Amino acid sequence: METKIKIDNLYNCLSKIIDYRGKTPKKLGFKGSKKGFRAISAKNVKFNGLINLNSIKYVDSESYKKWMKEEIKKGDLLLTSEAPSGQVMLWDSDEKIVLSQRLFCLRTKENVDSTYLKYFLQSDIGQREIINKNSGSTVSGISVKTLNIIQVLLPDIDKQASIGKILYGLDKKIELNNRINAELESISKLIYDYWFIQFDFPNKNGKPYKSSGGKMIYSKKLKRNIPQGWEVELLGNMLKVQKGISYKSSEIKTTNGVPMINLNSFNLNGTYKGNGIKYFTGKIPDLKIAMPNDLLIASTDVTRNADIIGKAILVPNYYTGKITYSMDIFKIIPDDGNLKLYLMMLFNSKHYHDYIKWFASGTIVLHLNDDGIKWYPLEKPTPELIKKWNEFYSPISERIYETQKQNKELSELRDFLLPMLMNEQVKMK
Repeated sequence: METKIKIDNLYNCLSKIIDYRGKTPKKLGFKGSKKGFRAISAKNVKFNGLINLNSIKYVDSESYKKWMKEEIKKGDLLLTSEAPSGQVMLWDSDEKIVLSQRLFCLRTKENVDSTYLKYFLQSDIGQREIINKNSGSTVSGISVKTLNIIQVLLPDIDKQASIGKILYGLDKKIELNNRINAELESISKLIYDYWFIQFDFPNKNGKPYKSSGGKMIYSKKLKRNIPQGWEVELLGNMLKVQKGISYKSSEIKTTNGVPMINLNSFNLNGTYKGNGIKYFTGKIPDLKIAMPNDLLIASTDVTRNADIIGKAILVPNYYTGKITYSMDIFKIIPDDGNLKLYLMMLFNSKHYHDYIKWFASGTIVLHLNDDGIKWYPLEKPTPELIKKWNEFYSPISERIYETQKQNKELSELRDFLLPMLMNEQVKMK
């Protein structure tokens, strides 16, 4: 039996719209707090959940009661109205939050499954509807009136619930994979800190070097002590820096082309963001080709605090064929390939970032002068310790990229399934 799909507008799907756009703690005279209730704005909402967690402000209990006359409930949708519009996430928590700038809260009627509606709005069909119906001359966005003209395809409620459950299950698996990767990255950074910052790497007896009385030698170049056997050398004497490919906007596509790692491929913590990939359709010189496990760093930044500048990633090993990297990226080519994993952790460390960000200049867009990299005095560990680090970190790196590959496949499956499930081209048991 063929499924009947109803067409309605988004407004008619909703029992309540909570709209506190434009409100901020400052405008309402509220004082900020280090704890309490989180104030979520559009810059924190993406399809896969909350981002930029460090930027979230807090308000106290009194401010929350004054602000949130209507509270957000578990199962509500958060929809960004602009910058950019149309990002939607399911609020799957009992946590009480404050609805802040450029954000709607949508509560569905009984005949509309909120999880299904989330996936419809983030699908290619839903996003086209939102983009085509956006209003505004200067800043394109969604208004309450826009909700009346955004069309939604609605199977019966049971079908909606089944579709929502399947797609949400895929997203929960992606979320679990991300948590696993975060734990692996956290462990790696902790061990790096012990070995190369605190100098408590395993000595020949397996004991912490410095804590066990390992000999420290004063370095005149660094003006402090380093372990015996370590050397100090400028990075510029140990590596080459290759800038990425220049491109025209007409040469960039969202699909169909050569994968191009770009600034959007870097998370703030210096990890690879697979959904930031773009595709390049122009001619690629040999020097601009990247290989799996090549070391790349961000040489451009648009964040206020230069959060991305100098951060490093390894090219994932799951891409087939050519890969390139944009002009916002430097490829780092160490003379000694064994140093690659050590350098990646160095570039993502706080003390290195505090050093390198001062070599970035610009008013709105920051550009990194590669002299900053070349002038950095590197504490070069012994070859034996570098070998131990590679033996420790290599399997972790492989596991992280294998999990990212799985997430890429799960995301593609999720996006493929929605129209197939709606039209019953794929059957559900």
